[in-house]
Amino acid sequence: MSTTTLQSSIFQVGNETAWENLSPGISRQIFGYDDKIMLVKVKFDKDAVGSLHEHHHSQVTYVEAGVFEVTIGDENKILKAGDGFYVPPHAVHGCVCLEPGMLVDVFSPHREDFLAS
Repeated sequence: MSTTTLQSSIFQVGNETAWENLSPGISRQIFGYDDKIMLVKVKFDKDAVGSLHEHHHSQVTYVEAGVFEVTIGDENKILKAGDGFYVPPHAVHGCVCLEPGMLVDVFSPHREDFLAS
């Protein structure tokens, strides 16, 4: 028996899921989630900056399209479509989009701050 109290709809359809504008050149779609996990797509224009930040969530990200310079802690790496990265809880991280692209983020637990808006 599940004790989950928070949950998205069972199916999410891309062209029916709203995009939220986050900052110039960056927008996101929130897909499936419950209190333990969340999937988010983030679209970047060229030169858009995902500012350095940290959070208590574990994060795994897949580069669906584009090229990004990703910083995690003291490490930087250029990643392109088909690559991915892991961000441990409280690690400072961010990115710069070098070619227009899309990141697919998975967070555990869910990003409660994303649902508060």
